[in-house]
Amino acid sequence: MASKAGHTPEDDYTAEPFLPERGGLPALRRAAADCRGCPLHRDATQTVFGEGTATARVMLVGEQPGDQEDRQGRPFVGPAGHVLDRALAVAGIDPGETYRTNAVKHFKFEHVAGRGKRRIHKAPTLREMTACGPWLARETALVAPEVLVVLGATAGRALFGSSFRVGEERGALTERQVHSRAVPVLATVHPSAVLRADDRDAAFDGLVRDLTVAAEALAR
Repeated sequence: MASKAGHTPEDDYTAEPFLPERGGLPALRRAAADCRGCPLHRDATQTVFGEGTATARVMLVGEQPGDQEDRQGRPFVGPAGHVLDRALAVAGIDPGETYRTNAVKHFKFEHVAGRGKRRIHKAPTLREMTACGPWLARETALVAPEVLVVLGATAGRALFGSSFRVGEERGALTERQVHSRAVPVLATVHPSAVLRADDRDAAFDGLVRDLTVAAEALAR
C-alpha cells in the first residue's frame, strides 16, 4: 500500500517484509506469490518460486525465470530446463531429487523491435538480485543442501558478490559461506549457454563433466 508520500514497498528493493515469520517451503512459496519487493513484479505474469523438497541433497540456483517459466509458474520448465534435466541424468543425479530455484523470482524481459510480441530475456541488475536475496537465503537455510550448484554468472554474483567469475570457479567443488552456512559449492554454466553454443554437443558434455563432480561428491 502506498504511503501519503507515494512510497511503495517496491521502492525499498527488498523482499524482507514479505517473508513469513515461520513455516517451511510451502509457507515461503505462498508468501512469495505476493512479493512486491522490487518493480519486476509489475510486468511478470507471476512469481516463479523454487521447486523440490526440503530433503533434496542438491540445490540448483539459476538466474531468473524465462518466458515459459513465467507462464507456467515453475522453474526450469523451458528449453534450458530440459537441457539441465538431461545433463543431470547423464551425470548420475536424479533430476527429481533436486531442489531448483533462481536468484530472482520474476521474469525480466524486453520487447525488441522487429521481433513482434516475443519477450526477450534481460539480465537483472545487482539491485534486483539483492532485493530478491531474502527468498534465496531462506530457501538455502530450509533445504540445507549437501551440494549447491551455481548455474551461471548471475547466480554466482547474487550469492557471492560482483567479483564472482564462473570461468575461474567452474568445475571445482569449493566450500563457501552461503548465507552464514558453509556449503560445498560447484559452479558451472547456465544450461541456456548450451543452447547458444556453436558446438552444442561439446557445451553439453562440459556441463555434464561439471555436474559429475557434484555426483561424485554425493557418492562419497
